[in-house]
Amino acid sequence: MEKIIDEKKQGNALVMEPQERNGRKLFIESYGCQMNFNDSEIVASILSKEGYNTTQNLEEADLVLVNTCSIREKAEQTVRKRLEKYNAVKRINPGMKVGVLGCMAERLKSKFLEEEKIVDLVVGPDAYKDLPNLINEVEEGRNAVNVILSKEETYGDISPVRLQSNGVSAFVSITRGCDNMCTFCVVPFTRGRERSRDPQSIIEEVNDLAEKGFKEITLLGQNVDSYLWYGGGLKKDFKNASEIQKATATNFASLLRMVAEAQPKMRIRFSTSNPQDMTLDVIDVMAEYQNICNYIHLPVQSGSNKMLEKMNRLHTREEYFELIDNIKKRIPDCGISHDLITGFPTETEEDHQDTISLMEYVKYDFGFMFAYSERPGTMAARKFEDDVPEEVKKRRLTEIVNLQQEHSKYNTERFLGKTVEVLIEKESKKSDAHWAGRNRQNTMVVFPKENYQIGDFVNVRIEDCTSATLIGEAVGYSENN
Repeated sequence: MEKIIDEKKQGNALVMEPQERNGRKLFIESYGCQMNFNDSEIVASILSKEGYNTTQNLEEADLVLVNTCSIREKAEQTVRKRLEKYNAVKRINPGMKVGVLGCMAERLKSKFLEEEKIVDLVVGPDAYKDLPNLINEVEEGRNAVNVILSKEETYGDISPVRLQSNGVSAFVSITRGCDNMCTFCVVPFTRGRERSRDPQSIIEEVNDLAEKGFKEITLLGQNVDSYLWYGGGLKKDFKNASEIQKATATNFASLLRMVAEAQPKMRIRFSTSNPQDMTLDVIDVMAEYQNICNYIHLPVQSGSNKMLEKMNRLHTREEYFELIDNIKKRIPDCGISHDLITGFPTETEEDHQDTISLMEYVKYDFGFMFAYSERPGTMAARKFEDDVPEEVKKRRLTEIVNLQQEHSKYNTERFLGKTVEVLIEKESKKSDAHWAGRNRQNTMVVFPKENYQIGDFVNVRIEDCTSATLIGEAVGYSENN
C-alpha cells in the first residue's frame, strides 16, 4: 500500500516556470500518493514540449487534468467533486478540455467517457507519452482513451518539471507497478506489474537536481525494496535472465549506495518499503552512509497473523518483529512509521488487540491509519464480505489513532535537550518568524528564523515538543552546508 498524502494537502494546482514559446494553459491537480505527484511532473514535462504552460487559474485553462487515486473511497469522492467543478467552468468556457489521469482511469474509463460523459480523455499511468496524440483526437471532436499497461515504461528518459517546488526537496521515481497483490489494494491492477528504471538514468537525475541546488531527494516506488535492474523488463521475468544479467544486476541496496556516493552532501530518503522485501543489506547501507536519512516507512497493515494472511501480506507478525529488531540494532535512532488498516473483513477483537500489541512493541514515530473501505476490482472485494460494522471500525480506528498519538509524543520527547540537524524547507505554518524543516528521522522541527535561509542545513537544540513537532533554537550551521 502506498503512503497516502493527507487530503488537506491535496488538490493544489501545480506550477512550472513559464516559457515564452508556449501559449496554451494547463491546469493540473494531483490526489493520493507521492507517485501521483511525481507523475504530474512527468506529464507537465511532456506537455510543455507541446506548447502548454501550467496555470493556477482554472478559468483560463485550455486543458484541465486531474491525476487520480483509487486506493480509498474518499479520494474517489473528492475527485468526482472536482470533476463537477471543472464541468461547471467548462459550460462557461466550452473550448476547455477535461481529462482524467492515473489510477481511476483504468477502473472508470467507460463510466467517465460514455455513461456520464464528464471528461474528454482518460489516460492511464503508463500512457502519458501518448498525451499529445490523445489531445489531437479530442481537438478533432473524438473522445480519447489509453489505459494500456506497459511492461517497459519507466519514464526514465523524461526530465520531470519540478512543480510547485520549494527548490529543496524532490521525488525521484525508481520503480513502477507492484507485484505483491495485497488483497485490499488496487495498485497492481491500475499501475501494472513491477519494473525498475535504469540506475544510470536515476543517477543522472539526482546529479541534475544537485546542480540545480536541491538538497534532498526521496527515491520513490510502490515498493522500493523490490528494485531490480538487469537490463530492463519485468521483475517477475528476472528468473529468465541470462547468467551475465543476473551477475551484473543492481538491487535496491546497490542503488542506494550508488546514489549516496554520487552526492555525499545530499540527503536521501526512500518510500515505500515492504517488510517482506526489505533486506538487511539495505539497513547496513543506511547505517554506513551519513547522508541516507535514519527513517523507514514500513507498512504493516495489521498485527494479526490471521489478517496478514487474509491480506496476502507475505510476512508474519514474528518476522516483522525480527525486522524491527534488526533495524533498531543497526540504526538505534531510526525513525519508523507505518500504514495500518482496521476493520478488514472478519477482523475480530482479538485481531484488533494483536495490532495494538504490535504498536506497543514497535512504538512508531507516526503512521497513516485507515478504516477498511472496499475497493472494486480487488481480491478482497471479490472474495470477502465487508462484515465489520462501521461503528466497530470507527471505534477501533480511534483506539489505534489515540495510541499512536501517545507513541508519537514518547518519540518526540526523546529529542528534548538534544541537538539535531534540520534542513530548512519552508516557513512555519503558524508563525512567519519561524522556519520549519525535518530532521533525519523525518520529524518536523520549528525554530526562529534569525539569518538562516530555506535550503540551509542547521543544527537545532530541541527545547520543547508536541506529538508531531520539535521546537528549538538554532545553534549554527551543520557541516553539510
